[in-house]
This record gives sequence, structure tokens and C-alpha cells, in this order.
Amino acid sequence: MGFFKGDIETRWRLNDLLSSHDRAEIEVALKELDSVVSRIETLRPELSSDIETGVFQEALVLLEDAARMTLRLNGYGVLRFSEDTQDQEALAFMGRLEQELTQAYNRIIFFSLWWKGLDDAAAERLIPFAGDKAYYLRQQRLFKKHTLSEPEEKIINLKDINGNNALLTIYDMITSKFVFELEVGGEKKRLTRDSLMAYVRSASASVREAAYKEQFRVYSTEASVLGQIYMYRVRDWAGENIGARGFAAPLNVRNLQNDIPDNVVDTLLDVCSGQTAVFQRFFRLKASRLGVPHGRLRRYDLYAPLEKKSEKIMPYSEAVDMVLDSFDRFSPLMCRHARRLFEETHIDSEIRQGKRGGAFCYSVLPELVPWVLINYTGELRQVVTLAHELGHAVHSLLAAQHSVLTFQPALPLAETASVFSELLLTERILAEEQDPMIRRDLLASAIDDIYATVMRQAFFVIFERSAHKMISEGKTLDDLNGLYLSTMTRQFGDSVEVSDDFNMEWLCIPHLFHTPFYCYAYSFGQLLSLSLYRQYKEEGGPFKPRLIKILSHGGAAGPSEILTEAGIDMSDEAFWLGGFKVIEGMIDELERL
Repeated sequence: MGFFKGDIETRWRLNDLLSSHDRAEIEVALKELDSVVSRIETLRPELSSDIETGVFQEALVLLEDAARMTLRLNGYGVLRFSEDTQDQEALAFMGRLEQELTQAYNRIIFFSLWWKGLDDAAAERLIPFAGDKAYYLRQQRLFKKHTLSEPEEKIINLKDINGNNALLTIYDMITSKFVFELEVGGEKKRLTRDSLMAYVRSASASVREAAYKEQFRVYSTEASVLGQIYMYRVRDWAGENIGARGFAAPLNVRNLQNDIPDNVVDTLLDVCSGQTAVFQRFFRLKASRLGVPHGRLRRYDLYAPLEKKSEKIMPYSEAVDMVLDSFDRFSPLMCRHARRLFEETHIDSEIRQGKRGGAFCYSVLPELVPWVLINYTGELRQVVTLAHELGHAVHSLLAAQHSVLTFQPALPLAETASVFSELLLTERILAEEQDPMIRRDLLASAIDDIYATVMRQAFFVIFERSAHKMISEGKTLDDLNGLYLSTMTRQFGDSVEVSDDFNMEWLCIPHLFHTPFYCYAYSFGQLLSLSLYRQYKEEGGPFKPRLIKILSHGGAAGPSEILTEAGIDMSDEAFWLGGFKVIEGMIDELERL
């Protein structure tokens, strides 16, 4: 190992997006965008079913230019706000930018509406001239029957600026400002949520319980406000998508955006719901190994380490080397791509007040190295998180040859590289650790993470389906809390004791607010990656080009096409059950250790 010498920067730079915070530079960028938008507007009279192919191609090039400029400005705004959610200047910039970009989009929305409204014969005549953008255009036409008139679409875009989007910004501001207090080893600590959540994996049962209780105590101070934000978000989702666009159900909106058939998602969720016994067996095994009374874990203890040694803290530089080494062993190409984030200072890993919680990878443009935000606290789980987010970055960089309109993969496939990267790292750690006691703990931790990615995420969506229905029926925050608690009971059965304070845990999950029904993409991606990883272990080297090819598609092909090419039928229940077989094998191994 030893991929870097000296210190590694722990705070990103945004110079590749804008060279400075200078307002003059922003004004120049907005003027350039306005110029491209004006050129697109001049093409409006040419839009007809018999449009010349040259004019059509010219329009697509201009749309790419507009998208590139928009994404660069928006990326700068999002990343700058994420590094300090209390920065008033960043907030003002985002507000102004959102207004400007929405107005620009509304000026050229006519092209999208014209394209969706074309008859099939006219569209099929033009698609061969779209090149790499063909799937992008086909995907847009999936929304043909759900598209409104131009004035209506413009009003919705304007409405979102100071409505739905503003509420989500308020949610982020409220929750990012939270300060949590926890006493550990006689010392009282003031923590961010990410730092606090590291303690739910403490070897101390009292510390684990105290960490969860402190989270719920702090969130409870704003529970009514956060609950109302969620209800407004859900009503807005239903009003637009069910009432105006004519979708049959709230979940179907996300499915169409993902280009995943409704029946496939239903099958995935049904399989997860039907396989709760797999993880219940794991929780009973864990309770036995921990010596828990009555053989039943408390929910506070779900992520408890099997051994106290698991509290070891890994310095950031060592974690970076470990992750890069695991990539290099699989594919030097993946490693080279991941290194670029550190070489170009596109990763923000330090803990600081006001910084957005959690972790994400933000791919702005195909020609730019993505940015990664994590809140690194040193636990093994954070090393895995680093591998996960760098996997996302590698996915984008492998697809960098595609158009700005097609390099981003559909959400369910977006987790493929990230989860596969986690598996590579876990295998590397287990291979190097010979102590059976530590191997037990590492394997249990890996199954913990798989549970959190597969079952936990699937049940978030199961909760969402019912929550959206209940809110449409006028139910209250208390009703939603009761629903969440009953959903957890259904998930854990009698293997885990769930205390009443967990009824408000859903308020702590940003995805439920920002991107409704997003979370099944994690279940999809994890089970898919387990299947692909099983193929890798069976085939070895010959498998590697297949994975690289899957990732290199980006969003230039649909999930069905990409997976069919890899020999996977996502509509087959047996495929999803196969992922659970891999999980059962891991639990079998843990029992033997």
C-alpha cells in the first residue's frame, strides 16, 4: 500500500466549478447560459413532426450545452451549501440560483414537451440521429401520458422554488444545526448526528442506548415541525403526480423515473418482506453470542459489535490506503479513478458543525471528477462508507465518455459499484485478519451493513407506501409514528425488542423527505451486487470486464438492457432470492466461527 505520501486534504475544493466565490464570475456564467437558451428559443418554429435531422441534432447539442452550464452552477450551489448549511451567503446564492435556473428551464421546456408529444413514427425517425443521447430521448417519452401543458409545467416549476424545495432546505437547516450531547467514559461530548451515530456501534450497551435516546430527544424538540414538512412534501407529491399527472400510485412515479416496471419493484419488496426470517435468524445468533437475556436483542443493540476490539479507530490516511488497495487488487483502473478524487481535492471528510450530515457522491459533469462528502469518525463502518462513496465516483468516471445527458445511471443501478466496492473491502479485511474472534466481529459487521442496505431500506419504502396513503386520508403525526413502529415490529418479529421511542426514527431519514421511494434502489443495488459478486467469486478474472462494461454504460442504456446483457432477469423472483441465499451463506459461516 502507500498510495499517498504526507497528509491527505480533508476538505474539498470547488475551484473546478467556479474559480472563486466572486459574483462577477457567476454573472458571466449566467449570461452564457442565457445566450444558449436564446439560441434554443430560435429553433422553436422548426419543431414539427417532419423537422430536418440537421436542425434536430443542432437542438440536441444546444440542450447539452445548456445542461452542462446548469449542472455546473447548480453543483457549485449544492456543494457549497453542503459544506456549511448555516452559511447565509451560500443560502442566498442557492435561492437566487434556483430562481435563475428555473426561469432558464421554463424558457426551453417547449422542446421536451414537443418531443414527448410526437407520434411514435416521427420519434423513431429521429432517434437514430441522436447518437449517445438515444436512451435519454426514449426515457423522456415514457412520461408522454403524464405530461401537462406548457403553462402548467412552468407553473409547477415556479411553485417548487418557494414551496417544496424551500421546505426541504428548511429540513436540512434544522437538522444540520442540531447538537447532541453524550457522556462517554465520564466525558460529556457535544456531537453532530454522524458523530453521535458512531456510538450506536459501541461495545457498551448503555452507550448505545444513550446515543439513540439522545438522537430522539433532540429530534423530538422539532418533531411537530419536521412531521409537518413531511406531510406537506407528501401532499405536494400526490397533488402533482396523482392529481395532475395521472399516476395510479405514488410509488409508480419513482419507478417510471428509474425505468423499472412496477411489477419488478413489487416483486423486490415482496421478496424482502417474505425473507425477514433470514435476518431474524442473524439477530437471534447475535443475541446468543452477546449473551443477551432471553436471547432477544433490544433495538438499541442491533449494531452492537460482537467483540470489544471492534472499537478500534482507524486514521483517515490508513482508511484511504486500505480502500484504494482493495480497488487495486480487483482492477487497477478502478483504483486510478478513485485516486483522482484525492489528487484533485474533491473529497470532504472532516467533522465540523454545520456541515451536512451523512455521506454522498456528487457527479456534476462527465468531464469533471466527482465530489464526495463523508463525515469520517474512524470506525470500520466509516471505512466501508468511504469505499461505498468512492465506488459511486468510479462508476461515474467509467461512464465519462457519455453525454452529459446520459452519463448518470438509473437509481437502482447507481448502487452497483458502491455496494460491490463495499464487498471488495470486506473481503480484503477478512482475508488479512486471522484472529477468529476478530473475524467473527468483522463478518457480523458486514451482515449488519447488508441488513441496513437491503431489509432496512426495503421497509422504509414499505412504510412510505402506507404513509402516503394515510396522509391522503388526513392521518396525524402520531398515526405515522404508530405506523412506523408497527412496520418495525413486522420486520423484526420476536427477534428484536423495539421500544416506543423508535416510533419517530423515520423523521431522522433525509431520503424520505428529499427523494420519496428512493430507498428501494439500495435494496435493488445490494442484492444485484451480491449476485454479481457471487459470479466474480465463481469466475475470477474473466468476470472483471463484465462489471466494467456494466458500469461503463452509465445512463446511456436502460436497466433492463444492461442487466439482460449481464444475464440477469430482474423480473424473476428467483434472482432476488438468490441474493438472500448469499446472505444466508454468510450467516452460516458466522455460525461456524
